[in-house]
Amino acid sequence: MQPITWAPLTAFAAALFVIWWLVNSRFSGLALDRPNPRSLHEIPVPRTGGIGMHVGILLALGLIAPNLPITLATALGLLYVISLLDDIRGVAARWRLIVHLIAASGFSASVLLDEHGLITVLITSVAIAWMANLYNFMDGSDGLAGGMAISGFSFYGIAAWFAGSTEFALVNFSIAAAAAAFLVFNFPPARVFMGDVGSVPLGFLAGALGVIGWVQRDWTWWFPVLVFSPFIVDATVTLARRALRGERVWQAHREHYYQHMVQLGLGHRRTALSWYGLMLAVGVTALWGLQRTSTGQALLLAAWLAIYAVMMVIIDRRWSNRQKGTQEQA
Repeated sequence: MQPITWAPLTAFAAALFVIWWLVNSRFSGLALDRPNPRSLHEIPVPRTGGIGMHVGILLALGLIAPNLPITLATALGLLYVISLLDDIRGVAARWRLIVHLIAASGFSASVLLDEHGLITVLITSVAIAWMANLYNFMDGSDGLAGGMAISGFSFYGIAAWFAGSTEFALVNFSIAAAAAAFLVFNFPPARVFMGDVGSVPLGFLAGALGVIGWVQRDWTWWFPVLVFSPFIVDATVTLARRALRGERVWQAHREHYYQHMVQLGLGHRRTALSWYGLMLAVGVTALWGLQRTSTGQALLLAAWLAIYAVMMVIIDRRWSNRQKGTQEQA
């Protein structure tokens, strides 16, 4: 069996088994996500799915033995520890952010400092730390974060494969496969959540592997941004609006666009399916855009900015009308 088959299969099988075991064992209560006024779920749900998912990822990486920076493994180790502690006991936001920045800075410096300079390292460190956090912010509706991982890392893998980086492609395909195993248990109605231990390292990998692909010229700088743009746009716009209103952006809330879609009547399943369609569209057009001229790529990015703007306006108007209707009934 070729590595293109057995590495992702190993990730899928291992993640599937470990998640199944965690869901059906006494460890299911290790970290429970209990409903609160800002939640979209109504019963306590284990948030240990990310443990099984990353077990699958790490096993696949051990089999592939990719030539990746050692700082990537170090950063993941730090994120696993702080995120698992947060899932089990809770960790103050400032300490989580410090660890995220340390992990992102160490990785970015090792990959970028010599050839691209300190400013690029600083900007990239903040971007990767933000990616880790926004992935956590977006992990709030059944099937959403798992679907984004399958889509995003699959398109990373396809682009790397076309660029001739077979080993790097296998890494990304294996992450997507482990996420697919998680989605078996997380597709609406979810039996398990990803938890911080799943979402934060996954967001970090999305940013870090995006940088690696850019450094080794598998893709241009905008490709990973566009591939993961459904999460990036929603989280960035939502948190920016909250910051402008003087609200604490790190506190739990229900103001993301995907949360509004659920509350507007689509529910978890139709919201997830709608987002899958969006993820597929941005991924396919991103691959297409890699073969275009600079002008064509600029037009592609401008088109997606316009599409996102229209989508947000539509959701905002429907949400505003819903709020007005609720107030009139009260």
